[in-house]
Amino acid sequence: MAEGATGLLAGIERVGMDRRRGGFSRHGFDYAEMELREWFSEQADRRGLDVRPDRNGNLWAWWGPPGPNAIVTGSHLDSVPGGGAFDGPLGVASALAAVDLLRARDHVPRRPLAVVVFAEEEGGRFGVPCLGSRLLTGGIVPKDAARLMDGNGMTLAEAMSGAGLDPQRIGRDGEALRHIGCFVELHVEQGRGLVELDAPVGLATSILAHGRWRLTFFGEGNHAGATPMSDRRDPLVPAARTVLAARRIGESVPGARATVGRLSPNPGGTNVISSSADLWLDARAADDAATRAVVEQVTAAAKDAAADEGCELLVVEESYGGPVTFDEGLRRTLSATLGDVPALPTGAGHDAGILAAEVPTAMLFVRNPTGVSHAPAEHAEPADCEAGARALATVLGHLTSTTGRTPW
Repeated sequence: MAEGATGLLAGIERVGMDRRRGGFSRHGFDYAEMELREWFSEQADRRGLDVRPDRNGNLWAWWGPPGPNAIVTGSHLDSVPGGGAFDGPLGVASALAAVDLLRARDHVPRRPLAVVVFAEEEGGRFGVPCLGSRLLTGGIVPKDAARLMDGNGMTLAEAMSGAGLDPQRIGRDGEALRHIGCFVELHVEQGRGLVELDAPVGLATSILAHGRWRLTFFGEGNHAGATPMSDRRDPLVPAARTVLAARRIGESVPGARATVGRLSPNPGGTNVISSSADLWLDARAADDAATRAVVEQVTAAAKDAAADEGCELLVVEESYGGPVTFDEGLRRTLSATLGDVPALPTGAGHDAGILAAEVPTAMLFVRNPTGVSHAPAEHAEPADCEAGARALATVLGHLTSTTGRTPW
């Protein structure tokens, strides 16, 4: 039973392997993610945990009856296209390993404890990150969420129906939120902060403001060989200029990040001038004003580029989250419990960041020696994974050792 976090991860190391991109492609409610959900349910059942899906597609595994003031941990199992093995699954595996460690210590929780798997955290299929936690907290309009569409034209509603869920019931879940006393998420670090601090485990202090915008350039589709260069309205030209503008503008704002990681021409033929092109901008900065300034500057550059090519531009905000500061009292308690481990900010979004507006949240990071994430080179050494699981077990043991309203 006590396999440890690395042993548990070894059990899913071939699920969703992407032979074209490298790494893993596991997206919300697709075949690979559904296999991982089954794996989680089986592992939870082996530990005597009561697995209950909520109406938004999140999975909850309860140690003891569900109830108010519960201590909740967990993460997600989906990935970006061609992602690494640790982003998400390490937090889930560590939570299960922490349950084993607590049982080995004869710990009996004095308040409910749950391990949760959030749906579609990366937004790799339907475009909106932290979709399961956004639905749970009411951070997205249910009708808008149900209409989200993947690259094959399938809606979220259709995908959820195929997974045995009722899309008519999605939306803010006040009952589930009332059960959460606090949420602690363990995650592989997405950077080299802990490498530089020479520490296997750390605590998160904050998350940058961040969002995603879709820019669609409309031009005129035509024949690549029969259309003179001077007669073209090629939407890929302003799209390409916008990629370069995003890099330039992101570098000009201190601490900002501006990234174009996805560009999709329509119809996408080699000998075809595209009729339209979709470009997705990921923008992040320390606060709302700086993030919005980056987006406004990139959008202005895109408009100029579109006008120069005789194209039109449509900009749609697909998701946005303001800066997050994790609960100070909870973080101090975790720091004292773990012996003053280092604390550091992150530029990556997480379900813990979405929940922070509703309940006290905290995050543990596990050292990533490569500093690479969202790519196959993402890594964590087995010893550090086990150190993270032990730290999580210590935290959960402390938080569930009393019945008071706030054990911190």
